[in-house]
Amino acid sequence: MKLAKRLVLTTTALATVTAATLIGTTVAPAAASQTPRTGVDVPAALKVPDGNRLTGVFSAEGVQTYTCTDGAWKLLEPAATLWAKKDHSRRTVALHSRGPVWVSTVDGSAVNAAAVATSPKAGTIPELLLKSTATRGTGVFADVSYIQRLNTRGGVAPTTACTGTDQTSVHYSATYTFYKPAK
Repeated sequence: MKLAKRLVLTTTALATVTAATLIGTTVAPAAASQTPRTGVDVPAALKVPDGNRLTGVFSAEGVQTYTCTDGAWKLLEPAATLWAKKDHSRRTVALHSRGPVWVSTVDGSAVNAAAVATSPKAGTIPELLLKSTATRGTGVFADVSYIQRLNTRGGVAPTTACTGTDQTSVHYSATYTFYKPAK
């Protein structure tokens, strides 16, 4: 019995260490200031309200897919992979897609959100402040209250005309920050 109990405790400890390694520092509580922790300047319009704490900083790369609607390009959906900002191996820890929704590939938790503020940026998709509309699971995205899309590059819809049901995908990158209510 002692051996079985020790095996269970060791397995649990290894699973915890593995999860912490995969997630890195993304779930550690942040300091009160947003900019130093994220390493990205945050426009005033995109500041997260007081009473929330930074819990995740992820780099992202993917595409913004546009579809032709009435002769103009309209956003259909994003598709991106996210990894811990300081993880140079770029091990995927989340997927971002239409909704918008972010789903953890580590623990299955998810967050849906809607944009509440935007900050235009020349030559790239705008930076955003999004407010959570729903969460699921008990992992990294559980109880997320706000998300910022910062440091955007690329992803802008083509300026050319389109016809029919054409679709095109444009590469983009960004930094996503996730906040939870301070307890």
